[in-house]
Amino acid sequence: MEKENTRFKNGLNALQNIDGTAGQNVMDSLTGDSKDIAKYIVEFAFGDIYTRNSLNLKQREMITITALLVQGDTAPQLNVHINGALNVSLSETEVIETFIQCIPYIGFPKVLNAVSVAHEVFKTRN
Repeated sequence: MEKENTRFKNGLNALQNIDGTAGQNVMDSLTGDSKDIAKYIVEFAFGDIYTRNSLNLKQREMITITALLVQGDTAPQLNVHINGALNVSLSETEVIETFIQCIPYIGFPKVLNAVSVAHEVFKTRN
């Protein structure tokens, strides 16, 4: 039980440091039958994965926004993680360049959708 508490505490700290209120809003939206999903996100994604030492948070968020772009139809998650990327010091230019790098491998439609989400995020932060 102590290990589970540590995972949750570490994950919650990472979530707050990266995504701030946006991450907490996602957690708060998962209630009732879906409340365990919030726990899994905090413990596994943030407590186990984001707290590993080999990559820094900037690299992790760059990978995350790329993975979300590749999946497509992930605008809400892209919104949260583009904000997270900016929170951990990716610049707006680096976010867009990350997406541009994907054009030859993914194609224009998914990249354009991700860029559209990025521009929405940039507007809310400026």
